[in-house]
This record gives sequence, C-alpha cells and structure tokens, in this order.
Amino acid sequence: MKTQFLLLWLEAPLQSWGADSKFGRRDSLNFPTKSGVLGLLCCALGAGGEQLELLECMSNLHQTVVSFIRQTEKEERLVKLDREPLLRDFHMVGSGFNAEDPWLTLHIPKTNEGKKAVGGGTKMTYRYYLQDARFAVAVEVPEERADEFINALQNPCYDLYLGRKNCVPTDFIYQGRFQSENEALDQAHSFADDKGFVEDFRVVDGECSGEIMTINDVPMQFGEIKRYQDRIVTVQKCDG
Repeated sequence: MKTQFLLLWLEAPLQSWGADSKFGRRDSLNFPTKSGVLGLLCCALGAGGEQLELLECMSNLHQTVVSFIRQTEKEERLVKLDREPLLRDFHMVGSGFNAEDPWLTLHIPKTNEGKKAVGGGTKMTYRYYLQDARFAVAVEVPEERADEFINALQNPCYDLYLGRKNCVPTDFIYQGRFQSENEALDQAHSFADDKGFVEDFRVVDGECSGEIMTINDVPMQFGEIKRYQDRIVTVQKCDG
C-alpha cells in the first residue's frame, strides 16, 4: 500500500487526550493519542458509527508527534518542575433537573436498567486539560485516501476540536501533504520557527532511545461500543 504523510498542527488554549479515562475521572496524556487524531479525521469526514474498515487500514500506519514550546518557557522549566501541571475542571453531571418532568429526567444519569444511580442521579466528574500546548503531528495515510482527508480537514463536516468539544483550535489544522515523514517534520519545524517555538519532545512509534510507554490508543472500533489495541511509543526529550 502506497502512503503519504499529512502534517497536522494542533494548537489551542486547552487540549485533552485521554487514553485511560473513566466517567468520573477523565485524564489527559501530555501529547495527542492516535485514537484522538483518528477521531478528529472521522469528525472532519462526518464519519460516524463503528468505522471498522477505515480504522483497520489506519491501525498499523505511523504517527509521530512533536511538542513545541517557546524558548523562554523551556528556560523557565529548568528551574521549575519538569512536568507542566494540568488544569483540573470540576463538573456536576445531572444536577438541577426536575425528575418529575419527563423530558428533563432524560438528562439525569441512570443505571443500565434505567433506574436511579446509586447515591442519586447527580455525579461528580474531574476533567483534565493541557494548557497552551501546540503539537505537530505527522500522520501516515493511504495515498488513495489522502485527497479525501485533506478536503475534509479544509471543509469539515463537523466542528473540529482537540480531544473534547470545548478544545477549539486556534490555527488551521491541515498544514500540508508530503511523501515522507522527514519532509513533514522539516516543514513542522519551519512552521514552528516562524511562530517562535522550539521542539520540547517528540513521541514516535516503537521502542528506541527514550522513555518507552505502552498506551491503549489504537482504535479498532468507534461507535457505541469502542475497542482499542495497545501501541508502544517512545517519548524523546529534546535537550537542545
């Protein structure tokens, strides 16, 4: 299968990329997940449901993420904590609805049997966000589908967001099509340099020099019942 690489630029005041989140606590990794990026493409395409065929053809293709920060931020980090704190947003889900109103009661959380949830219908949730982050993502796609993805990113069917619907991008996401990953990443650095950003770290597929992680972020089925597979990645910090 012939492939090409699309360069995506993900920049926003808030981003959230969960790989192991539950209803009550929705964490975020400090970089975009493969499931998040493929979900963004499906959103642009207007592709709902399970999307088994699309996800199968994309499951083994490469994705490299490069995180960029301002040089001043990098210098400040040397004398502060190595990891930037996440923003925690506290939510009450299902509060304030009249249980006697047939329509409003639909918004109150219930058990699978449709009964009241244990402890009442209101649930507390904690949601975590990256703040003022920006990433370049070189995503490998089948050559015959590249035009379809590009057109969708430039003319999305649904609003695009970076992990959650309140994470609105502040720049154009699509930044070019390339024959190789190196060409895409070279363009990413040129684009970031124009904005005054330098590389902080990158996340590459497989095991190599750096911090090796296993994350459950390769989607095999979207829709009501979601299925994921594990992926091994290496986080490489830029010391320059």
